Amino acid sequence: MLVCILPKAFAQDAYILGPGDKIEIKVFGQDDLAVEALLGNSGKINYPFLGEVSISGLSTKQVEQVIQQGLKGDYLINPNVYAQVVEYRPFYIHGEVKNPGGYPYQPGMTINQAVALAGGLTERASREKIFLFKEGNKAQQLQATLGSNVSAGDTITIEQRFF
Repeated sequence: MLVCILPKAFAQDAYILGPGDKIEIKVFGQDDLAVEALLGNSGKINYPFLGEVSISGLSTKQVEQVIQQGLKGDYLINPNVYAQVVEYRPFYIHGEVKNPGGYPYQPGMTINQAVALAGGLTERASREKIFLFKEGNKAQQLQATLGSNVSAGDTITIEQRFF
C-alpha cells in the first residue's frame, strides 16, 4: 500500500504552480490562517500577516517553506504548514477529437487519457500527426504519441490523416 502512495506524493511535490491553479494552505492549529486561493497571472496570493506572496514557479513543498519562514518567529514559534493543489490549471486539446476544448489536468496524464476526456478521436484523426505545445514555449511544436505525458497548461493538436 505504501508503494501506491509514494508516486502520488512525488507527483504533488514535483508539480510546479502556475496561473490557473487553485491552492489550499493550512497551518496546524491555526484555522484563521487557512487560505484557498486561485493563482492569477501575477503569480501571487494574499496571505494573512504576510501580505502578497509570490508562489508561481514553486512546488507545494517550496510554498510550505516560504509560508513557514514568513510566520516563524514574529507570529508563531514553530508553524506546521501544509499546502496542496485543490484544482490544477487546464490543458487544451483540439483538432481531430470529438469534443475539443480545455479540460482539468490530472498528474501523470498522457495524451491517450486526454483524448478520452475529449470524447475520443474522430474517424479522420491521424495517430502519427500528434503535436504538443508546452505551456512555457507555445511557439515550439513537439512531435508526440498517444503515450506522451501532458502537463498542466499544455496544448495538444491532433491533425487529420490522409486516406
